[in-house]
Amino acid sequence: MPSASSSDQATPDKSKSKKTAPRKPASGMRWLVRGLAGLVALIAAAGVAGVIAVALGLAVAYPNLPDISELADYRPKLPLRVYSADGMLIGEYGQERRNLTPIDDIPPVMTNAVLAIEDSRFFQHNGVDYRGMLRAVLANLGRIKSQGASTITMQVARNVYLSTEKTFTRKIYEILLTFKLEHLLTKNQILEIYMNQIYLGNRAYGFAAASEIYFGKPLQSISVAEAAMLAGLPKAPSSYNPVKNPKRARIRQLYIIERMQENGYITAEQAQEARTEPLKLRSPSNDARTHAEYVAEMARQLVYAQYGEETYTRGLNVYTTLDAGQQEVAYEALRRGIMNYEYRQRYRGPEQFIDLPAGASAEELDALIDDVLANHPDNGDVLAAVVLEASPRKIVAMRGDGEPLEITGAGLKPAESGLSDKAAPNIRVRRGAVIRILKAPGPKGAWQITQLPEVEGAFVAIDPRTGAIQALVGGFDFNKNKFNHVTQAWRQPGSAFKPFIYSAALEKGFTPATVVNDAPLFFSAGATGSQPWEPKNYDGKYDGPMTLRTALARSKNVVSVRVLQAIGPKTAQDWVTRFGFDADKHPAYLPMALGAGSVTPLQLVTGFAVFANGGLRVNPYLITRVTDHKGEVLSHFQPPTPADLPRAIDARNAFVMDSLLQEVARSGTAARAQATLKRPDLYGKTGTTNDAMDAWFAGFQPTLAAVTWIGYDTPRNLGRRETGGGLSLPVWIDFMRYALKDVPVTEPVVPAGVVNVSGEWYYDEYARNTGVASLGMEDAMAASDGGTSAPSDSERSQILDLFKR
Repeated sequence: MPSASSSDQATPDKSKSKKTAPRKPASGMRWLVRGLAGLVALIAAAGVAGVIAVALGLAVAYPNLPDISELADYRPKLPLRVYSADGMLIGEYGQERRNLTPIDDIPPVMTNAVLAIEDSRFFQHNGVDYRGMLRAVLANLGRIKSQGASTITMQVARNVYLSTEKTFTRKIYEILLTFKLEHLLTKNQILEIYMNQIYLGNRAYGFAAASEIYFGKPLQSISVAEAAMLAGLPKAPSSYNPVKNPKRARIRQLYIIERMQENGYITAEQAQEARTEPLKLRSPSNDARTHAEYVAEMARQLVYAQYGEETYTRGLNVYTTLDAGQQEVAYEALRRGIMNYEYRQRYRGPEQFIDLPAGASAEELDALIDDVLANHPDNGDVLAAVVLEASPRKIVAMRGDGEPLEITGAGLKPAESGLSDKAAPNIRVRRGAVIRILKAPGPKGAWQITQLPEVEGAFVAIDPRTGAIQALVGGFDFNKNKFNHVTQAWRQPGSAFKPFIYSAALEKGFTPATVVNDAPLFFSAGATGSQPWEPKNYDGKYDGPMTLRTALARSKNVVSVRVLQAIGPKTAQDWVTRFGFDADKHPAYLPMALGAGSVTPLQLVTGFAVFANGGLRVNPYLITRVTDHKGEVLSHFQPPTPADLPRAIDARNAFVMDSLLQEVARSGTAARAQATLKRPDLYGKTGTTNDAMDAWFAGFQPTLAAVTWIGYDTPRNLGRRETGGGLSLPVWIDFMRYALKDVPVTEPVVPAGVVNVSGEWYYDEYARNTGVASLGMEDAMAASDGGTSAPSDSERSQILDLFKR
């Protein structure tokens, strides 16, 4: 049997009249006279008063009819749509969600379903069903109750130009407009307008949009059963909505299938098949749309700045640089990282308590639970449920589907304090408590209790060769918090900022082999100009002399402060602007060495992109092109080539810094990166700010740079043991595991001016012990002598020479 939705299905001869040639318009006013003749004859039967009333109405209405010539070039309101680089829809904006579809592209099964229920004689009449109109006139004169049905042409007149109020005057306007439409347009043009204009619920206008919204498929792919369900919506979109009112929608669907068979649009076998076909409706749980809400909003703002209010009605299509696969993995990885952190936090208690009467019937409990869960919507995979039973060993809860579920064993651990008999009333899990649950990771997928996180996060990945944004997640959930932490959150970068200080030091004679003393430092109030300051390492330990390479790998704070003190805060402040950082956000003081300034995640990934691409400065960009609804390109962005990009730092500086950052990912605070992903071409730096208020990881592979940040919107301690390596690095690794799956390992190319001596990289001019050999060693000598001593003559001359360069 041929597919019910195919164009070669069995249809009667009359359905073929759908493709009609334009008719020759009647000259002068003959179209109006011809149309009114039959109408007046019928109304005359209703009495002289009816004829007089109609005549008066026509006399008043005709001069005020709107100009409908614009419908010959039908241009409805079309929404703004935002797509990923690979064509996935990631956002839609506009009051009317519509996919403008030419009549030739609308499958016959859809038009046949509509004609069967709305206007089976559409291709035979002149726009007005006279018997139906007689009933409507008599109803408005108070003679009968039933009003009859409008034709498709009359519905077009009403939907495009008139209100839905049921008055005699409006009906007269509708009749006259109907005649005018039938005079100006062909039947196919009228049908095309109807199929695209009609409202079908859920902000869907037209059947193409409704097919996507209700079934998640293009209109061209629908079956007879699906077409019949959609055709039932025009009468009352809310009453026959298959999601909200499935029983009522099903009754109307069956009636339409019957009408399609009666009118010869489908065979008896097709009708029976359609009646038994199970429909798979689109819902949040099976919605395949990529989670890119923050990206879509960014694109919307950029387009609105150029097109204004036309943005939402012109049918613009915006194509972004986003990789849909990478975006979805980034979204899931960040949420997983945040929920893993939340798993370690104290239980804050249920979201609400409701009374569940002990004697309530199952139906009453279902209704009560449905009502309360409507105010606690699911947040992705973090679901809301109501507790039916609770004990330290087991929780029985119910979701909106009415099926009870059990939480036992390890799934109870996050709420242990709330299951204790000694728990405070506001955190105790008991019958009637509204809690959050999610499936635990692993093949068994057991339920576990959880809570909506208070902590936030951000993730962004760009192509360091062009600046194209590949993935961007601005927070845990856009619907919960629309603040885009990637672009709007100014946070302290902590140790993730150290590479930029080290980069500046390379230009002042420092090398990876420079030995710096990791020993206590103290700055008096006179030295700082404010309060005494004693920088400390994260672990509170001091390990004495070590190379710059080791110091960065182990993220030694005191070493970084010594380096910045040597090169000068003002020198470093000027240097970091080369990477895109704002000078005023990084005051020229020594705490800058510990990342005490402010950056956004987007700024930080842009800065690391300079190291990744050999020293070139890229500007992140999101939109590649904008087209109109017909696909005509309105604007286009050409990705830059290396020759187009300005140089931020010398290639040899980037190369040596890459060597240092590779060490961090191999043996330092981010060693988990190379150990997990099993590839050497990974580079990066962890970052944990003072009092652990921000956790970062910034890193790259030469084709992809990415940054993860986790912290509270109102900064507060994340926890004594929480670090960038423990919180943010796992998110980065999860993302890179997917993004680099088929990317070959990149071998670094040694630029001119760099040499390797005994396994270490040097600038050519510093390879013969002419750079800074050591720093702070007077402290080490003093410690060995049991007293204090001045810097050595060689150290003094080296440091003084820094400021002459």
